[in-house]
Amino acid sequence: MNPFQKIDPRDKEIEELRKENQQFKEIIQTLIVRISSLEERLSRYENPKNSRNSSIPPSHDYSRIPKTRSLREPSGKKPGGQPGHEGTTLEMVEKPDEVIEHIPQFCTCCGRDISLVHAELVERRQEVILPVIQPIYVEHQAFQKTCTCGNTVVADFPDGITPGISYGENVENLAAYMSARQFVPFHRLAEMFRYVFNMPISEGSLVKVINRVAQKAIPAYELIRNRVKMADVNGGDETGMKINGKKGWFWTMQGNLFTFIIASLNRGAQTLYQHFPNGFAFSVLVHDCWRCYFKVAAVAHQICLAHLLREFNHINECYKLKWATDFKQLLVETIAYKKTLLPADYHKTLNQRTEFEKRLTKLLEEPIQKKHPLAISLQNRLVKYRKHIFTFLYYHQVPPDNNGSERAIRNVKVKQKISGQFKSFTGAESFAILRSIIDTAIKNNLNPLHSLSQINALHL
Repeated sequence: MNPFQKIDPRDKEIEELRKENQQFKEIIQTLIVRISSLEERLSRYENPKNSRNSSIPPSHDYSRIPKTRSLREPSGKKPGGQPGHEGTTLEMVEKPDEVIEHIPQFCTCCGRDISLVHAELVERRQEVILPVIQPIYVEHQAFQKTCTCGNTVVADFPDGITPGISYGENVENLAAYMSARQFVPFHRLAEMFRYVFNMPISEGSLVKVINRVAQKAIPAYELIRNRVKMADVNGGDETGMKINGKKGWFWTMQGNLFTFIIASLNRGAQTLYQHFPNGFAFSVLVHDCWRCYFKVAAVAHQICLAHLLREFNHINECYKLKWATDFKQLLVETIAYKKTLLPADYHKTLNQRTEFEKRLTKLLEEPIQKKHPLAISLQNRLVKYRKHIFTFLYYHQVPPDNNGSERAIRNVKVKQKISGQFKSFTGAESFAILRSIIDTAIKNNLNPLHSLSQINALHL
């Protein structure tokens, strides 16, 4: 440029506008990134995780309007009992314990005495009543005899009969059953014994009684543990519980015919190592993908598809992403296909199963845009645990979900809701032992109270 050439003011203005425009572009680009980030955060607030679209328990759905949203599809059946369902109608008995006859003594028309006229039975009605319960006090007396040889022989008291006075085993069994099965808190249990059974018993005595029953039940508890070790399929789950003001955990390992519950102070693999040091050499473990389950030895793993379906619901709420819809559809189809398989089919090469595996691989490899970070995170996790998604298609007894374990551990939360925290770790252990035996008895169509009575009697 010629230094003597005069500068046009318009050129200077254009240059300033160019710089200003560049600044605006940079600001706009920054705002676009910022808006994208805020939209992502806003989508999480507009579609928060809850018990309907994630593994968050219902107890954490605070201040949220409940919505009816289930993973179950309409069956087309009418509500209520289905054809063939056995009812439990109250029926009259053939031989009642007491019969009260109601016979007219005079005519309601003319007033004549008809007490000697033959009466004919026209109708029978029955009522079921409970007798007034009164405790029975049984006194045990020990006598002695002196033999001609000079030796004095004193009779022994039966096992369980302690000096002074003690509660009978049926009282102990009932207290344990009402606490562990019916979740009755100690103060209400003491009230029930006082007003229903006319037997005053303190809360402290109830604690001792229930712990005593739990100690007698330890051999049966160990039998259930051994059943867990040898099972073909084990479902595992865990839940938090306050124990004497501190964070504690209850674990369950369960199958179709057994439930084993553990009270623990940690949620890590240490609990599994402590109770099952050799792992599960014969079992397929079904769980919710909690990482500590992968640290123990097992034949295979099956992660819960019900949890995944809820996660895909959440992603669809946030992004309306076709990938999530397609993945959810795949899982629904495989669950339905599972119901059509016969035991012998699992040892065959199934074309449909191969097709499911191909669709799974394709979905795991499908690119997802960076603006969908929740979907990317879920995809990465599924890629990591890819071989544990369709395990149920290769084993007849392996379910596609962990619902059985969630039902088995739910009683702990019900206990907490009704009775509050456990005051001691001993109380938590007693509940775990008693509940394991009660739930196992129920799964085997046994009377849980009778089962506790048998265990108590065997111990004596």
